[in-house]
Amino acid sequence: MRTQTQALLGIALASALAGAAHAEIAGVQFSADMISQGPDGQAETVKMFVGDGRMRKEMTQQGQEVVQIVDQTRGMMWVLFPDRQTYLEQGGAAGEGGAPVPPATAETDPCAGMPGLTCRRVGEEDVGGRKAIKWEMVMTHEGQTMNGTLWIDAERAIPLKHEMSNGEKMELLMVGTETIDGREVEKWEMTTTAPDRPPTRVLQWYDPELKLSVREEFPGGGVRELKSIRIGPQPDHLFAVPAGYTRMETSQPGSQPGQ
Repeated sequence: MRTQTQALLGIALASALAGAAHAEIAGVQFSADMISQGPDGQAETVKMFVGDGRMRKEMTQQGQEVVQIVDQTRGMMWVLFPDRQTYLEQGGAAGEGGAPVPPATAETDPCAGMPGLTCRRVGEEDVGGRKAIKWEMVMTHEGQTMNGTLWIDAERAIPLKHEMSNGEKMELLMVGTETIDGREVEKWEMTTTAPDRPPTRVLQWYDPELKLSVREEFPGGGVRELKSIRIGPQPDHLFAVPAGYTRMETSQPGSQPGQ
């Protein structure tokens, strides 16, 4: 079905755009509190620790303490449940014990590793006054084909714009610079449009030193921001499974985070 093809391309495109998320563990080492507040005013806090190619997040899900550790160099992720001293493990087939995985750039194929999805670099263009690398995307699924175009910022390696053959569009524009908690940041506005739907806008404040957004404002009043940012090396023990923890298989009942 075409709707299924569109949904799959949307997932693939989201994965391609997720290159920006890699910035979380591609910048300087630091720790911070990530605070998310919904339109109802309810707030949740996640403690974040970013090391050398590694990241740790400490959170509470359904009343249970959960720790997520990502090691980009080894291609590994662990989810720890301190109350039970158990953990889940994912990845490790590629990159483990090898050279560090280089951060994505604008020249990195955004379709690499995505079955049924191919990208072709077609040139360079100006998007909102910034140089961008233009990629054409084609996805084939169950006999259906869908196309998209993606523009990636040449300097930041973040998606500046995409257009889908079903009429969906996104554009990210820098609108100025500001100071947040003593840090110089860039203010960006992301506008998403689709047929028969009103446009949605998200504001992002990007920290060039940390290489990630330190504040985001969403439609409806939701806010996500980093507070108590502390620059400095993070201890190795934060990114390892503690001694005495038992590994769980993903098929075991209750093995999913938050259960």
